[in-house]
This record gives sequence, C-alpha cells and structure tokens, in this order.
Amino acid sequence: MNFNRDFLMGFTSGTVVGAVGYRVYEQNNGQLRSLVQQAPQVSFSPGKAELSIEDLVSQKERLEDLIAERQAVGAR
Repeated sequence: MNFNRDFLMGFTSGTVVGAVGYRVYEQNNGQLRSLVQQAPQVSFSPGKAELSIEDLVSQKERLEDLIAERQAVGAR
C-alpha cells in the first residue's frame, strides 16, 4: 500500500508542477519568442569556420547589450 500512495503523490505533484509550468510558459510566450528571435544566428559550416571582424564586433556589442539588460533587471 505504501508504494501506491508514494506513486500517487509523485504523479499528482508532477502533474501540478507540469500544469503550472505550462501556464507560466503560456503567459510569457511573447517574451520567449522575442528572446529567441533576438538570439544571434550563427552557423558554422566546415568550409567556412572564420567570421569576419565586423560580424564578431556586432555579436560582441549585442552580447554586451544583453548583459547590461540582464544586470539592470537584476539590480531592481
């Protein structure tokens, strides 16, 4: 009987956590999509393993902006 109660408690708590996680995901769907779309799109192919200096500088600036935004949010 103990196994069944433990299983049911685990199943119930897993279901509740999954439902809450899904709800939070749905509420923040727009923010998540914008973060994914703003992510730098870099693809490395075996024939072209080097990026130009301009590409690297623009990625560096974008990363610095993201770091500054996260630090500003964390300071609140």
